[in-house]
Amino acid sequence: MTGNDTAAEAVSLLQELGLQEYEARCFLALTQLPTGTAKQIHEISDVPRTRVYDAIRVLESQGLVEVQHSSPQQYRAVEIDEATQTLRKKYDDRIETLQGELESVEQREPDSEDDSVQEVWSLTGHEAVESRTLDLIDEAESEIALLVVDEDILSEPLFDGIHDAVDRDLSIILGGETDAITDRLGTELPSVRVFETELDWLHGASAGQDVAVSRILLIDRETLLIGTYYPGSGTTEADEQAIFARGLENGVVVLLRRLVSSGLAAVDDPGQQ
Repeated sequence: MTGNDTAAEAVSLLQELGLQEYEARCFLALTQLPTGTAKQIHEISDVPRTRVYDAIRVLESQGLVEVQHSSPQQYRAVEIDEATQTLRKKYDDRIETLQGELESVEQREPDSEDDSVQEVWSLTGHEAVESRTLDLIDEAESEIALLVVDEDILSEPLFDGIHDAVDRDLSIILGGETDAITDRLGTELPSVRVFETELDWLHGASAGQDVAVSRILLIDRETLLIGTYYPGSGTTEADEQAIFARGLENGVVVLLRRLVSSGLAAVDDPGQQ
């Protein structure tokens, strides 16, 4: 990436964090100078000189620029760490405000048990799948069964969530598709039962052609999440997708519950009774 590309990307990110284009370009110019006048900022940023003053006033009000009242006036950007902290707090404050506003207008009632019987939802993107996995583990009340097919999904937040479930005295059974996965699960979670799935077809018949399974998670024997990806695309993070389903009467849950249970010899499956 060239210097111009880097600068353009920085300006774009600053705009995404709430600055206007001229403000972002002026701030970026000042990061390249110990101090600068409006003329110097104009020359580096290509912001019209008459607009530099307006942009600087906004940046000063936001705590991103300091002003020396000399003749001519000198300006300097605050330290990068201070600037990023200021922008992060502004971003977080906006998120908190948005959450409050959304909660104030929300009119949906929580789903009843009958409403959730036939729920099937889809997710796209590794971060979304990971977030939902952690949420489901956190919500578990009695049992967690997790099959790990792709080692890329093993993360510190995942281990932390399972450790918390252990502390809640839940029944936890972990399956790994390879020796490497089962060894790591056993090392990170020595108090949890771990087995090897031996379900090779979960990988897909031919890498780069078939969809492969990345994870299967069953919570309290009524909520299921199954993640998939295309092996030829690189890592799971590239394009992981998932479906998750809720409800004891849901056919998807019943089917996958039996699949999971087929690898858990010591676990009774009420769907087979």
